[in-house]
Amino acid sequence: AGMVFGLTGWRAAHFACQAMDPALEGRDLRATGVVTSMVQPIEGGGLRLRLAVESAVLQDSGQAVALPALVEVGWYGSGWRGADKALPAAYAPPATLRPGQRWRLTLRLKAPHGERNPHGFDYELRQWELGVQATGYVRTSARDAPPELLGSSHWRHPVEQLRQSVRGRILAQLGGSDPDDPQALRTAGVVAALVTGDQRAIDRADWDVFRATGVAHLMSISGLHITLFAWLAALVVRALWRRSTRLCLAVPAPSAALAAGVVLATAYALFSGWGVPAQRTVI
Repeated sequence: AGMVFGLTGWRAAHFACQAMDPALEGRDLRATGVVTSMVQPIEGGGLRLRLAVESAVLQDSGQAVALPALVEVGWYGSGWRGADKALPAAYAPPATLRPGQRWRLTLRLKAPHGERNPHGFDYELRQWELGVQATGYVRTSARDAPPELLGSSHWRHPVEQLRQSVRGRILAQLGGSDPDDPQALRTAGVVAALVTGDQRAIDRADWDVFRATGVAHLMSISGLHITLFAWLAALVVRALWRRSTRLCLAVPAPSAALAAGVVLATAYALFSGWGVPAQRTVI
C-alpha cells in the first residue's frame, strides 16, 4: 500500500510540475499542435477541441515559451451568444475540423479552475484526469494572425477519427432528416452517446430528465454496456465457429467465443473513449 501511495504521489507531483506558468495566463500565444480527440460542438456556435501542443511563442515578441502538453480550447463561431459581428472566413471554425489535423492557432489560456461547491461536479479534477492543464479559446480578431492548417494525418489518433466519423453519420441520418425538428436532434444525440460514448451529444434538458428518473448512469458507456456487448459477441462467434468442423477441432467453440468476446469488448471500450469504468470492466 505504501508503494502505491508513493507512486501515485510521485506521478501527481510530476504532472503538477508541467502546469501552465501563471505569467502566461491572459497573454496571446501562437501555438502549434495536433487535435487529439473528437471535436465537440459548442452551444450557440463554435467547436471545442483538445490540442497536443508541440511549440508555442508569444505573439507580440516571438519569444518561445513552454505550455502544458495538452490544452483544451473553444473556437467560437459568429453566432456564439448572439454576436452580431460576422466572423471572417479565415477565422471561422471549419466544419472539417477533426482529430489528426495539425494547426497553428493564436490562443489565450489559463489554468483550469473548478467551483468550490460541496458535492458538486469537480471540473478541475475532471481536467486533471484527462491530462488537460490549460483551457482557453482561439483568438479570432483582426489583429491576430489567422489560424493555419499545417497538415492532416489519418494514422494519428485513428480511433478518435473513427468515433467522430460515426457520430457525424448518426447525427446526419437521425437528426438531419428534419433539421427543424428538435426532438429528432435530441434522439440523435442520445443514440450517438450510446454508440460512441460522446455524452456531450445529449441535450441538457434530456440530462435533467435522466437524472430525475434515475437512469443517467445508463447514458454513459460503463460495465453494463461492455459486458452485454461481450456476451452477445461471444454468442455470435460461438454459433459461427460451430459451423466449421476444422475450427472446432483446432480450438473448442466455447474457448474461441470467450477469447473473441474479450477482444471485441476491449475494442468497443477503446472506441467508446476508454473511460475509467470501461477500463475496469475490461480488466
